[in-house]
Amino acid sequence: MDVPGEVDEAIAAELRLLEPSVRSSRALSAELLDPDFVEVGASGRRWTYEEILAALPEMAGGSEEGPRYEPSAMTGTALAPGLVHLTYDTHIDGRHAHRSSLWRRHTDGTWRMYYHQATPFPT
Repeated sequence: MDVPGEVDEAIAAELRLLEPSVRSSRALSAELLDPDFVEVGASGRRWTYEEILAALPEMAGGSEEGPRYEPSAMTGTALAPGLVHLTYDTHIDGRHAHRSSLWRRHTDGTWRMYYHQATPFPT
């Protein structure tokens, strides 16, 4: 199932969430994360919406001067109208991770990340 434009919209939102200016801003990050958000990070830690909003500015990729996430091979599939699954790889500061995200469209038309998982892999 491919709903025209939905995968592209989710990819654009995912790329925005990787920008240091967004990661360093609780308000901008909150616009892109679902209130029911859950993440299983590369460390294995489970993060909730509030925990990730509090920690994101201090995490990797949160500074304009520091290292940035370099995404590659991003692809997506519309699982249902308003629900998109993205997969891709990232590289930052010598670390690599396979990533998987679920994005859902809210009634106001905005896309918000509902779930994210990162799995480290060796170079």
